[in-house]
Amino acid sequence: MAQTMDMGVRRFGRVNWLGLATLAAREVRRFLSVWTQTILAPLITAGLFLAVFALAIGPSRGAVMGVPFVQFLAPGILMMTVIQNAFANTSSSIMISKVQGNIVDTLMPPLSPLELVIGYMAGPIGRGAVVAAVVLVAMVVVIGASVAHPLWLIAFVLFGAAFLGALGIVAAILAQKFDHMAAITNFIVTPLAFLSGTFYSIETLPPAMQTLTHLNPVFYLIDGARYGMIGASDSSPWLGLAVVGTATGLVLWLCWFWFKRGFRLKA
Repeated sequence: MAQTMDMGVRRFGRVNWLGLATLAAREVRRFLSVWTQTILAPLITAGLFLAVFALAIGPSRGAVMGVPFVQFLAPGILMMTVIQNAFANTSSSIMISKVQGNIVDTLMPPLSPLELVIGYMAGPIGRGAVVAAVVLVAMVVVIGASVAHPLWLIAFVLFGAAFLGALGIVAAILAQKFDHMAAITNFIVTPLAFLSGTFYSIETLPPAMQTLTHLNPVFYLIDGARYGMIGASDSSPWLGLAVVGTATGLVLWLCWFWFKRGFRLKA
């Protein structure tokens, strides 16, 4: 008598490579198809930030961490652009699917919770990497920015995209409508980005504010990117890598757990 198939093994193997690749490709094509919004717009926004601060503060501000103020700003603005776009990629993808009622088209195929997480994460990581590359090239050409430690910069860009991409999944699962998502963006994501040392060194803050800043994972992303570009930072890049790695792992686990339970996804 023929042996029955192990119910724990799907007929196409333990990993649905075709389904995983299809979901990942969909998320990547999603932001590439509207590149003027997802790539060109962040480039212009980063340029405006640099221009405004350079014109308003640059001439009267001396060197910071041994480099001109504009070059000090560049890594923070680059990382802020990356994380905002990574968050927007996953949050908008899932939120639109929930509101339009077609999230079931993603949940019905034989994709495991882990495959769903990996597939969705292809979008923010890909978008973050492309945005970082475009903005970095522009900064090198326009303001003469340099990269002191390329591998550190790449590591923090990828971790930043992964961390905020995972947070985007969490926010989209929690939100029931676009108003909820706007509240999460305005009251959580934006303050985390702006109060993380993007535009200043935390050494200028009072001790209490320095302590609070060290509790913000985004601070370590900004600080790590700054170390990668100018070779100086407020904290050890190894500590930053450990903090953002742990935070990213915890948020990705929460994404996996909620996909497994179908939390706020299944009717």
